[in-house]
Amino acid sequence: MSIEQLNESNFTLYAAKFYDNPHCFDLIEFNEDLNRFKYIKRLFSRYRDTGELRERLILNHLIILYNLFGAEPTTKMLFYKMNGYYEYLKPFLLLLNYLPNRVDGIICDDISMDNLIVERLRKI
Repeated sequence: MSIEQLNESNFTLYAAKFYDNPHCFDLIEFNEDLNRFKYIKRLFSRYRDTGELRERLILNHLIILYNLFGAEPTTKMLFYKMNGYYEYLKPFLLLLNYLPNRVDGIICDDISMDNLIVERLRKI
């Protein structure tokens, strides 16, 4: 699928193309898996607002997403959905070794990283 840029109208179709879950039997499960993007964003938002970081829960969601959708599609979808939270996302993707040089015109080396997240992930 050659989608130049992800947007709300093509996001679900893009996700469905790369979805690989042999245990999924209906649309409800697929949507539950897609909700993981929303959960991660909510966890980042909570961290920004309160300072509460649930790094292990974020890692669990990320690992599941990468297992379900594959490396390149998941990274592309994360960068689309986590707009405004790249400095929080980058340390997690570095830890998991899923950070490319560039995603949809975004140069990943130019993204700063949140120091507290880096320190917490170093302890894992």
